[in-house]
Amino acid sequence: MYINTGYLNHSHLDFKDKSRPLVVGSCGIYRLSDDPKMPTYRPKGRLDYQIIYIASGLGHFHFDKPENETIVPAGNMVLFRPKELQKYEYYGEDKTEVYWIHFTGSDVKNILRSYGLQDNQRVFPVGSSLEYERLFKQIIQELQRCQEHYEEMLALLLRHLLIVFQRELTRVHILKNEYLDREMHSAVTYFNENYNQDISIENYAQTRGMSVSWFIRNFKKYTGMTPMQFIVSLRVNNAQILLEQTNYSIYEIAKIVGYDDQLYFSRLFRKQKGVSPSQYRKRQPLA
Repeated sequence: MYINTGYLNHSHLDFKDKSRPLVVGSCGIYRLSDDPKMPTYRPKGRLDYQIIYIASGLGHFHFDKPENETIVPAGNMVLFRPKELQKYEYYGEDKTEVYWIHFTGSDVKNILRSYGLQDNQRVFPVGSSLEYERLFKQIIQELQRCQEHYEEMLALLLRHLLIVFQRELTRVHILKNEYLDREMHSAVTYFNENYNQDISIENYAQTRGMSVSWFIRNFKKYTGMTPMQFIVSLRVNNAQILLEQTNYSIYEIAKIVGYDDQLYFSRLFRKQKGVSPSQYRKRQPLA
């Protein structure tokens, strides 16, 4: 096992300090190889905040209750707030390497929020970066050497670390949004071009590599309607135009927009527009 740590004023005591907005208390690195297990159990948590960055391997975390287990892989950061249960283990067989930092201050909650670390989240997908490791190591050295203005430097380095975390979180969020927007736009285009065909929502989602429930949920967020509601709306709205501008019979219009059953089409039209197709046509005579 490899370990390297640094503590403010060389003190290992847990503390809370409200004299400054941000105060770094300690920082370190653990690297397991042969050791079978490295456990931590603090039933009442600590007085300060803690960030744990999983650089390689896995961390086994028990949030809220000791019996709960969440396996956090490399490329993620875990945030513990004051007085939260802290129970986690690292295993040598996982070849786990973690960096950790404890900090306190009068404005920590607002600082974390400003860097995108929301109150209701514990695990953040920040990816892998040598920049993270470089900053952690620099913080450890500052704590060990205690040079002039080192406490101020520690706060600056921690802010730097939080900024690079935020940039990665923002990038991941943008990529996810770009993918979501692209997929939902493709679905809207497909439905617009094929609304009068026999469309299976399940088949469409599967051909795009999406679960049906995920697709329906996100399509509704994107359009305000489920996929089937969207298709029915397209059919009825286009039927409305045909009723206004053509002499096609209602049966023919139903076929054109995708319905073989005229009665079923009429019921849907009435539900959408408040009147039957024939009543609507009487109100909208041909120009």
